[in-house]
Amino acid sequence: MTAAVHDLLLADGRTLRVHDSESAGRIALTVLWHHGSPQTGEPLEPLVRAATARGIRLLSYARPGYGGSSPHPGRTVGDAASDVAQLAVALDVDHLGMLAASGGGPHALACAALLPDLVPATATLAGIAPFAAHGDGFDWFEGMADGGAALRSALEGRAARERHEQASEFEPTSFNPGDYAALDGEWSSLGDDVGRAMAAGGAVGLIDDDRALVAPWGFDIGGIATPVLLVQGDDDRVVPPTHARWMLDRLADGELWVRPRDGHITVLGAAPVALDWLLQHAWR
Repeated sequence: MTAAVHDLLLADGRTLRVHDSESAGRIALTVLWHHGSPQTGEPLEPLVRAATARGIRLLSYARPGYGGSSPHPGRTVGDAASDVAQLAVALDVDHLGMLAASGGGPHALACAALLPDLVPATATLAGIAPFAAHGDGFDWFEGMADGGAALRSALEGRAARERHEQASEFEPTSFNPGDYAALDGEWSSLGDDVGRAMAAGGAVGLIDDDRALVAPWGFDIGGIATPVLLVQGDDDRVVPPTHARWMLDRLADGELWVRPRDGHITVLGAAPVALDWLLQHAWR
């Protein structure tokens, strides 16, 4: 499925590439998809199909360093809110639900925290918790495949994360058998998109994502006043279920769905019902 592409000029001179499904007819809600790491930001076919069936206008954008968006070295997770605020003005959107997966989750939460008048509700799938949670009885890395080696290297600085990227290979234990089956089937567009992202220099965005995740985010998730849905697979080996439970305890209006046997990819199967949840909670 195709979507209109907008290259937006931001206030600081960067370009932000935005994809717009431009749903025909009455729009029930406009939703912004925050992609995982690494991806191009192009809308994934199962998401577009689910949104179209619900009368949802689906927007997605490439975070800095991915898919046609200018790099933004040193960016924080919270910086996403400024980019999204400018996106909303450019596309004349007054309310914007958030839907996100994996590394996109924190960026969606940033918009919920920092743009409360724009964002009525947020749903994240396999989203990661703030690194500030690490310690005091919570091991942020526990349960991650290969011990979270890439994120650990990001703690040592950009050069260390770049060296890790150059030397490392994909850790096959990151996914369970269901995840691999999903990548061969319903979510094959995700695997294809990851390949395109990396072939187009997506490591820049990936490294900046990881550096931002382990740095202060620039906001407190406890300050989010609008509803937040956390969807988590209990066999996720990339972002362990403990991350969602930690966030749930701190969100003012949070809800957690734990999906038995789901991994980091199969949990995306909850995206259609997460869109239903956004429709229900965006206008309550």
